[in-house]
Amino acid sequence: MFPTNIHLQKQLEFDPRSSKTASHLCFAVSSLSPSTTPQIPVSDQHPKDGRRSANYQPTTWSYDFLQSLKNEHNDTIYRDRAAKLEQELRFALADEDAESVNLLELIDDIQRLGLAHRFEMDISKALEKIAILKDYGVAAAENSLHAAALRFRLVRQHGYDVSQDVFNGFKDQDGYFRENLCKDVKGMLSLYEASHLAFEGEDLLDEALSFTRMHLKNLHGNQDKDLSEQVSHALELPQHRRALKMEARWYIEAYSKKASANLQLLELAKLDFNMVQSKLQEDLQDMSSCNFTDKISLPTLIRWWKDMGLVSKLEFARDRLTECFIWALGMVPGPQFSKSRRGLTKVASLITTIDDVYDVYGTLEELELFTDAVKRWDVRAVKNLPDYMKLCYLALYNSVNEMAYDSLRDDGENILPYLSKAVWICKL
Repeated sequence: MFPTNIHLQKQLEFDPRSSKTASHLCFAVSSLSPSTTPQIPVSDQHPKDGRRSANYQPTTWSYDFLQSLKNEHNDTIYRDRAAKLEQELRFALADEDAESVNLLELIDDIQRLGLAHRFEMDISKALEKIAILKDYGVAAAENSLHAAALRFRLVRQHGYDVSQDVFNGFKDQDGYFRENLCKDVKGMLSLYEASHLAFEGEDLLDEALSFTRMHLKNLHGNQDKDLSEQVSHALELPQHRRALKMEARWYIEAYSKKASANLQLLELAKLDFNMVQSKLQEDLQDMSSCNFTDKISLPTLIRWWKDMGLVSKLEFARDRLTECFIWALGMVPGPQFSKSRRGLTKVASLITTIDDVYDVYGTLEELELFTDAVKRWDVRAVKNLPDYMKLCYLALYNSVNEMAYDSLRDDGENILPYLSKAVWICKL
C-alpha cells in the first residue's frame, strides 16, 4: 500500500506590520482512500541476489528538498506579536462576568484553532469552575442543547466527571429524543460531537449518536452555508478522531468565515500556525541530514537518518522518514514536545525497516536468528547474523540505548528495561 501523500503548499500569510491578513493553505495531508490505493505486489525475483522484493516506491520527499525548507516565522517580531495577542485573550478567559456558554465557545475555538498549548492553565481553571456547577445541566436543558452538549464534551475531554444524564432533559415522555430538536442544527451538531466521548455502556450517548447522525445526514432546506460545511466535515470524521494540526488548518479557514469571529483570536491562530510549522520543519530537517554552521564551517550535528545508513545499504526497505514524522506529529502535536516527536519518528522508521526485513527480505532461518538477538538484547548476538541484519540490529540497538542514555542524562530515569521490553513485544 502506498503511504500517505503529504503536500506542502503556501503558508498562511500574515505580516504583523500590516493590518491585512490572508489565509492560504500551508500544510495539509491528503490520504489515498483504501478503494483507490493500489496494492504493490511482492515479487519473488530480485535482480541482484534472488531475494524477494516489494518494489517499494522511493521516498516522495528528497532530503535536499527537506533541507531547502525555509523557517521564516521564528523571528522576534512574530513572537512578540503573538505574545501580545495571547495576553489579551487570556483576559477574556479569566472574565468572571462572562456567560458560561460564551466562555465554552471561546475555549472550543481556542482548541480547534490549535492554540490550546498557549492556554492550558487558563482553560483548566475556567473548566474547573464550570464543572462544579451541578445544576448546569438542568438550566441548559431548559434553554440550549448546544450549551449542554458543548459543556459535556469539553468537561469530559479534560477529565472531569460528568454524567450522560444531562441529556435526559432533551427526551420526551416516551424516552426518545424530541423530534423538534432536529430544527436546531447547531445543537444537533454539538450533541453529535459530544456523543463520540461516550464510555462503554453509556447507552444514552449511543442513542444520541444514532439520532444526530441520522438527522444531520438528512438535512435539507435553506441551511446556513458555513454551518452546513461544518456538518459535512463532522460527518466525515468527528473532531475527537482528527489530527490536531490538520484540523486547526481547516478550522482557521472555517472560523474566518464566521460573522462573529474574534479577529484577535484569528490573527493569533494564523501566527501560531506558521510559527509551529517553522518549528516542525526545523525538527524534520534535524532528523534528515547533516548541518553546518556558517561561523566555524564544521559539522555541528551528525543527523540521524542518513548517517544510520539503512537507506543506502538496505535497498529492499522503505524510506519513509517524513511519513513517520507526520505520524509522530499526530501522536504528539504540541510544539513543546520536539524530543518526544524525534523519539517516535526514530522508532517508527526503525519499525518500518524491520517490518520489511520480516515481511519481504529475510529467510525463516535468518528471522529466527534476528528474533533471538532482539530477545537477548545483547550486542554479542550480532555475530550470528548475516551482514544486512547486523546493520539493522545495531541500528536498533544503538538507537534504543541512545534514547535511554538521553533520558538518564536529562531526567535521571533509567528507561532501558522498558524500551528493550517494548522492542521485543513489537515483534511478538
